[in-house]
Amino acid sequence: MSENSSSGAAYWKANIRLVSICLVIWAFVSFGLGILFRPMLSGIKIGGSDLGFFMAQQGSIYVFLALIFFYAWRMNALDRQFDVHED
Repeated sequence: MSENSSSGAAYWKANIRLVSICLVIWAFVSFGLGILFRPMLSGIKIGGSDLGFFMAQQGSIYVFLALIFFYAWRMNALDRQFDVHED
């Protein structure tokens, strides 16, 4: 019983850590690069506009989609590691 509960606690700790990392990355890209650091990125051109505008409009969405796929891939690995997978 104790081993099962410690395994469950470790699983959720790893899950919350992964979610926290993904949220920090997403917040940095969308808020940091799109708003706070936009003036510093204005000299870099991409797609006819500056990088700050691109990150605010499309870049943060691309990063969000990449984070979704990363989270699914990493959670599958965590599920297998803690033997809670659906296979």
